[in-house]
Amino acid sequence: MGDDSEWMKLPTDQKCEHKVWKARLSGYTEALQQFQRITDEKSPEWGKYQGLIKKFVTDSNAVAQLKGLEAALAYIENAHLASRTAGEVVSGVVCKVFNQPKARAKELGSDICLMYIEIEKAEAVQEELLKGLDNKNPKIALACVEVLRRAISEFGSKVVTLKPVVKVLPKLFESREKAVRDEAKLLAVEVYRWIRDALRPPLQNINSVLLKELEEEWAKLPTSAPRQSRFLRSQQDLRAKFEQQQQNAGDGGDEGDGEISYLFTIRSISEAKKWQERKEALEALETLTKNPKLESGEYGDVVKALNKVIGKDSNVMLVTIAAKCVAGLAAGLRKKFSTYAGHLVPTILEKFKEKKAQVVQALQEAIDAVFLSTTLQNVSEDTLAVMDNKNPSVRQQASLFLARSFRHCTPTTLPKSLLKPFCVALLKQVNDSAPEVRDAAFEALGTAMKVVGERAVNPFLADVDKLKIDKIKECSEKVELAGGKKPAGPAKEKAPPKAEPPAEAPAKPSGPPKKAPAPSAPGKKGKPAAPKGAAPAKAKKTENKDVAEAELSPEVCEERAGAVLPASCMQTLDSANWKERLAAMEEFHKAAEQMDSKEMPCQALVRMLAKKPGWKETNFQVMQLKMQVIATVAQRGTFSRTSALAVLEPVVEKVGDVKCGVKAKEALTGVAEACGLPWTAEQVVSLAFGQKNPKNQAEALNWLCNAIKEFGFAGVNVKAFINNVKTALAATNPAVRTSAISLLSVMFLYVGAPLRMFFEGEKAALLSQIDAEFEKVKCQTPPAPIRGGSKASGGEEADEQEEEAEAGDDVVDLLPRTDISDKITSEMLSKIGDKNWKIRKEGLDEVTAVLSEAKFIKPGVGELPTALKARLTDSNKILVQQTLSILQQMATAMGPAIKQYIKSLGFPIFTVLTDSKNTVRAAGLTTLNGWVEQTGMKLWLEGEELAEEMKKENPFLRQELLGWLVVKLPALRSVPSDLLLCLPHLYSCLEDRNADVRKKAQEALPVFMMHLGYDKMNKAAAKLKPASKDQVVGLLEKARASVPAKPSAPAKEAPSAAASSTKPASAPPGLFPLLYGDCHAIALYKIKIVLTKQRTTSQAISWGPPSPRKVMGNLGSGPSGKAEDDRTGPIFTLLPNGKEQRIKEEKSLKVLKWNFITPREEYVEQLKAQMTLCVAKWLMEDLFHTDFQKHIKAIGSMMEHLDAEVEATVGCLDLILKWFTLRFFDTNTSVLMKALEYLKLLFIALSNQDYHLTEHEASSFIPYLILKVGEPKDVVRKDVRSIISLLRRVYPASRVFPFLMDGTKSKNSKQRAECLEELGCLVGLCGMSVFQQTATKALREIAVHIGDRDTAVRNAALNAVVMAYNVCGEQVYKLIGQHMFIMAGPEYSGIRNRLLLRQNSPIITIWIFNIMIFLCHDILYTIYCPSLGEFSGSEGKTVTSLFDFFQSVSVEKSSVPAVSSKPAVSTMDMLQSQLAQLRESREQQGSQNTRPRSPARAAGPPPDLNEFKARLEMIKANLR
Repeated sequence: MGDDSEWMKLPTDQKCEHKVWKARLSGYTEALQQFQRITDEKSPEWGKYQGLIKKFVTDSNAVAQLKGLEAALAYIENAHLASRTAGEVVSGVVCKVFNQPKARAKELGSDICLMYIEIEKAEAVQEELLKGLDNKNPKIALACVEVLRRAISEFGSKVVTLKPVVKVLPKLFESREKAVRDEAKLLAVEVYRWIRDALRPPLQNINSVLLKELEEEWAKLPTSAPRQSRFLRSQQDLRAKFEQQQQNAGDGGDEGDGEISYLFTIRSISEAKKWQERKEALEALETLTKNPKLESGEYGDVVKALNKVIGKDSNVMLVTIAAKCVAGLAAGLRKKFSTYAGHLVPTILEKFKEKKAQVVQALQEAIDAVFLSTTLQNVSEDTLAVMDNKNPSVRQQASLFLARSFRHCTPTTLPKSLLKPFCVALLKQVNDSAPEVRDAAFEALGTAMKVVGERAVNPFLADVDKLKIDKIKECSEKVELAGGKKPAGPAKEKAPPKAEPPAEAPAKPSGPPKKAPAPSAPGKKGKPAAPKGAAPAKAKKTENKDVAEAELSPEVCEERAGAVLPASCMQTLDSANWKERLAAMEEFHKAAEQMDSKEMPCQALVRMLAKKPGWKETNFQVMQLKMQVIATVAQRGTFSRTSALAVLEPVVEKVGDVKCGVKAKEALTGVAEACGLPWTAEQVVSLAFGQKNPKNQAEALNWLCNAIKEFGFAGVNVKAFINNVKTALAATNPAVRTSAISLLSVMFLYVGAPLRMFFEGEKAALLSQIDAEFEKVKCQTPPAPIRGGSKASGGEEADEQEEEAEAGDDVVDLLPRTDISDKITSEMLSKIGDKNWKIRKEGLDEVTAVLSEAKFIKPGVGELPTALKARLTDSNKILVQQTLSILQQMATAMGPAIKQYIKSLGFPIFTVLTDSKNTVRAAGLTTLNGWVEQTGMKLWLEGEELAEEMKKENPFLRQELLGWLVVKLPALRSVPSDLLLCLPHLYSCLEDRNADVRKKAQEALPVFMMHLGYDKMNKAAAKLKPASKDQVVGLLEKARASVPAKPSAPAKEAPSAAASSTKPASAPPGLFPLLYGDCHAIALYKIKIVLTKQRTTSQAISWGPPSPRKVMGNLGSGPSGKAEDDRTGPIFTLLPNGKEQRIKEEKSLKVLKWNFITPREEYVEQLKAQMTLCVAKWLMEDLFHTDFQKHIKAIGSMMEHLDAEVEATVGCLDLILKWFTLRFFDTNTSVLMKALEYLKLLFIALSNQDYHLTEHEASSFIPYLILKVGEPKDVVRKDVRSIISLLRRVYPASRVFPFLMDGTKSKNSKQRAECLEELGCLVGLCGMSVFQQTATKALREIAVHIGDRDTAVRNAALNAVVMAYNVCGEQVYKLIGQHMFIMAGPEYSGIRNRLLLRQNSPIITIWIFNIMIFLCHDILYTIYCPSLGEFSGSEGKTVTSLFDFFQSVSVEKSSVPAVSSKPAVSTMDMLQSQLAQLRESREQQGSQNTRPRSPARAAGPPPDLNEFKARLEMIKANLR
């Protein structure tokens, strides 16, 4: 009992680890009760048991193990941390539970495995179970097969991957144990339920008897598709909805909010061989599609299967049911079905060849329902394609489909650009040989006439005979438009009076009519002040653009205009005298400006302008006034689109006129303000390209460029614009093409990089021009709209525009995408998984070819993700990099839809970051960034996957992952709460053994704190061990001071009117990342450091979206787009820590190190990319231009801004110096001289700022500057010497010294001489300190040059040595040693003779003398034999030659001017003193010296030392 009392006092978690089994049993029981009581799945209590769960299931005591299994099951079911234990726990279950004799233990083990699958860990469970199949214990293998079968049966093939299971089936059938073989049969039957005939090929080689038994079992299976009976945690809501849906269907309810899920197998629809099976599946689907409204979701597979049935199935009954399913889906999804419309419309139109009425009716209902989900623009190409079909039934039904579609259109949605091709195609069918085709064409044309009016259709009927025109009009009268919509034009004479009362209501002075506009007043939104007549304008309503305004007859127009215009004006408008017409128009304009906006009959006024001579007016003054009248009426009155259609065509005809073009553009702008830019622009471009005048086309595009900047891009039909631009790019007139490219550059501001994708098929020359324009505006932001805010559409029309813009907001969705699922064959996948790396490479090459051919693909790629995932861990690194390239290519091709593969294919990319090779990791990061561009960052932060990756103790992975997060997180305004799961692993990285990991973790602390807050991170740190806690808390406190601010929301704008000119431009939703994606490569958190400093106005950094005129250092241009405006701002932008970051990247070899003999292209591109972030765009263009004049201009600009931007210049100094090193390799002397002039000013400015160059800056610049010191031009060398002397002010002379020493090794003698001269100057100015630790080596290298062939080099070397001697005196002798005396003999004599030629120079003579005295001194030390008191043979000759040389110097003393000889005399005295010491040393040592005598030395007679002394005295006297 004593022992029991001890463990009973322990806490529960310690009991679970106790060595006594009773204690463990008690602990498991308490843990089970505790797990059942905890209601919060994220409670901290769960963390205590995370590491114990494996021990629960592997307990050695059978009784305790049972209770442990129960507790483990409860833990897995309720704890949010349970998924992290999947691998180790399932492994324990397989090895320690499945071999137990107790059935209860096996049952609990199976339940644990299935529960792990339920919490999204199917892969880990399946992997361990497949390993268990190889276990030698048959009980374990049997249990694993049983669990696999249960998992497939309950969760289905979508959750449990069947491919690895199918591979092991043949092996299981060969097992020795009958129980295993029997269970394998059941597993094969279960797999067959889900994949049917796909299981047959892998099992063809098994025993024939066994195969026959399986065939019998398979035949017994029901034909209905199996359904998932157990759901993942993420599918629980889906389960409830499905059950509710089934209940509603059983009760006969027709209403409800249904959802088509993947609970049934789509394969049954498209792949089942028996038509009965396909019919059952289609009927089941039809039941689900009868709901009036369906939730949004992924219906691609369903639509694909239905499309296949409609297009290829020969059973008309199935085609009919499939068509009904399509109609139900389209009706239930409504606008959300538009994504799939493009796939179905061509298939349905082709299927109209069926003659059975039942099938045709079902297809008509299907295509009509599909049309309601999309627009006529989107189906126009497919419809026109079948208008020439050989089958008359197809032609007939296509025309009837157009007729039905036109009924749902308005003049806005059926513009001239669409109407023209339809009318051309239908007029061909009017003459068709089949009567039913002709009748259908008449009906379609009549419907179009009813919608847009006779005036719009008549131009296309010019060549049609009167009988057919009458037939069309007759059909038009019979048409009833959908929803009771009124036609655009009057079909009968009584039409205009119907529209008169609402049009006249504002004009009546009586009280009651004036109240009519009141109900719509609350609906209007805030409007900016109008120009003239602002007070009346406030009462204007959004119904001014009512497209249903009736077209007035000429009589009515004249009557209404006469009521508001002067009588004289009305009488002389059509006068033959141009002066009278001019006076009339002036009165007209004046009256329009003074007219009350409520009483202004806009349509009547603008139609009066067409009064003879109308738009054929020959006097430009009169025409200008007409344009002004249009602009005034449009801006001040209630100007409808009907009124606009009356004048747009003549205005567009005048837009290219030299005299009237400006006024015409003003008129277009007024119309755009009244009717909206999207509609106006579409009409203008359509009319312009309907003409043949290229001038009009070019000017229309130019107007559109400015209009987009003024109005913004919201609501514009991007696809239509792109089609028009393509037409303009194909024009023969260069002005039109130039205007089109300019329009593209403006669109690029709003659309971003995806715009480039639409022009991939253009010619290379044209593409280069487009790319150049895009590059100019790459980092600019669109200007804030200054027009159109008060003219926004209201009412139903605005709703229609919003619906039309929904699909156009995301430009990527407009791209035509290809379905490549059919090209991803099983053969290709088997190649990718082959054992031979060459075959694997072939498979990857095939995938690359498929993606390259398709360019843009649909999401369905079959089993390709699974195959590519396996290649990320390939042993061949080349294949890994190729796989990464494919993944990046796939992300670009698939677009945002790639997000569905993040979990299965995105996170496995992180495994590449564990590789030790920098190139592989860099490729992995590039791929990750490519995926993030398409998916956004938040999806990567959801769930536990990121925390699991950070948990792995791989230094390369941790380092790269943390660095990646440091860059990505600061750009997010919010993050998922799952980021908290990463904190424990982040803290462990702070204590990692690898220094780089610790450093990256410290850099990540501020960005984590930016989103999670200090309190949460501090609370998480409190759970650490005491030793770790203190360290982490200290680092948190340190990081707290540098937490960056979160970026502000892009949609918010300053409320004040004064700020409206600087607020960010409005852009279509979802395009903000595209606008600023390329300009925010630098992590924003680093800018936070600047907040701790005193900022000036010029250094202020905006944390919100970039303003229109300040993007990355004012790279952007203003609305005018002129280069002169761009050059007014600063040229350099100070990026905090920007220089430090560049130095880090170069040290870690993330970029090329600035070290080359001649600069290669990659160095230039790298520098250009680095400078883009902190240099003004216009200056960048000059700096990297091919014209040297641009370089000179750029250097001049830098000189002008140097004094004003010293601090910013210092921040970019490393980049500036690198750019000048490139100029050193230019051959243009003008650029070089200008560069040297700037560098002198630059170093003077740096010196005044007390700035000192960093090692990085010096090593990137000084070696290349020294190259120019050897220039043949004296003026260049002079400037370079000046710069080197200035360098000493900003960089220590001792560090300049090594660069100069390297310069002495050059083959260029001028460079060697200049470097030696500079070395001598440095020694003379700074002393021996410049040598640091290399004085001996440096002096010897300098002394070598005394024997150089070049006189200047010799003199410079002598200069340098003498300077050293003057500084340190006789120490120079010891530093140089005997190095120079190897030259004794003929070579030395040659040097002596050459030096004697310089005797006329007094300074050189004294230098020579000093050096020679030094040489004698060293020789005496070196070759004198103290034991014998004599010199040996050749050495003695050397001494004699020295005596002769000294004598010659002394003899010719008369030619030497009087100079101070004290250094020489003192040296002579020193030599005599040394000789005396040597003699004493010899006498003391005597014969005790054991040094052997060299035979060579004994050969010659010893010189007389007394004679040597006498000669020295003589030289000394002569020199005195």
